[in-house]
Amino acid sequence: WPVCSGAVLSLGADVLPEYKLQTPRIDKFTILHYSPFKAVWDWLILLLVIYTAIFTPYSAAFLLNDVEEHKRRECGYSCSPLNVVDLMVDIMFIVDILINFRTTYVNSNEEVVSHPTKIAVHYFKGWFLIDMVAAIPFDLLIFGSGSEETTTLIGLLKTARLLRLVRVARKLDRYSEYGAAVLMLLMCIFALIAHWLACIWYAIGNVEKPYLGDTIGWLDNLGMSIGKQYNYSDPSSGPSIKDKYVTALYFTFSSLTSVGFGNVSPNTNSEKIFSICVMLIGSLMYASIFGNVSAIIQRLYSGTARYHLQMLRVREFIRFHQIPNPLRQRLEEYFQHAGFLSPVYPSLGIGFTQGRSVGCRVRYR
Repeated sequence: WPVCSGAVLSLGADVLPEYKLQTPRIDKFTILHYSPFKAVWDWLILLLVIYTAIFTPYSAAFLLNDVEEHKRRECGYSCSPLNVVDLMVDIMFIVDILINFRTTYVNSNEEVVSHPTKIAVHYFKGWFLIDMVAAIPFDLLIFGSGSEETTTLIGLLKTARLLRLVRVARKLDRYSEYGAAVLMLLMCIFALIAHWLACIWYAIGNVEKPYLGDTIGWLDNLGMSIGKQYNYSDPSSGPSIKDKYVTALYFTFSSLTSVGFGNVSPNTNSEKIFSICVMLIGSLMYASIFGNVSAIIQRLYSGTARYHLQMLRVREFIRFHQIPNPLRQRLEEYFQHAGFLSPVYPSLGIGFTQGRSVGCRVRYR
């Protein structure tokens, strides 16, 4: 029977960093940065940032038109559900700023800093300015002025919320070692950039449309192709918001992937310049994102390939030494249970599993 002996090295997931083993004396209103409450709160803020990254450009480009702005002025700020949700998001961001003023941090000496003054100074020198600008409710502060310039200004100022993505990007570095997570993250980044560019593409066509003598813009061509032409005496005429957004997103995806079919094409100089920029961005994204997809997928399957290689070497060892069937079956079951092994040498001396070293010798009964 196979007899295995050797030293066991335990590297469990319960090994904590040095600063988590400390017992710092903190105030009752101070929050530990590794506490369960802070972890749940960070995930909630992450979801709100994702919501902001998606809906803020969409709202600034598609929803802040003259017709809806006029109706909103007549009805009130709370009539729009999107305005209420944005206000709640701003309140959550302000609460996050207050929580950050009471959250501990780890200094350069791997010590937990829990003094309120030091925490405040550290936060002021770090992310306070970005968090503060992202939390200002610009649309609520300027609401009611009613001019077209104010509407455009609101749309531009609301994009300041996207500054929080810089802070989220730093936190996502901890997942860079997981191939599946990186692959999913790259695809989400590609889709988010396409969404932003679609909003800009529509904004360019919407701004130029009243000043074009002929119906040459992509919005006019869209209206004629789907039978919803613009009537400039009726502000509510033309394609719906759904038609315009889907078409704009289709154009940016086809341009970023360099497979544009020409059914949505730029005609004015501004549209052509923007299309050139989109194609340049698409080429860079191909080099930086999709160029790594094959390497990530190969890394995902490298463990399985290594396992099959080790099992093949075990079976070659069994055939070479003509090990009887009962012992052969037990050897194969053992190595299947052990998982991913280091190279098994012909003497079958030492095999390393994850977290332990096992020495095996074979004897016959």
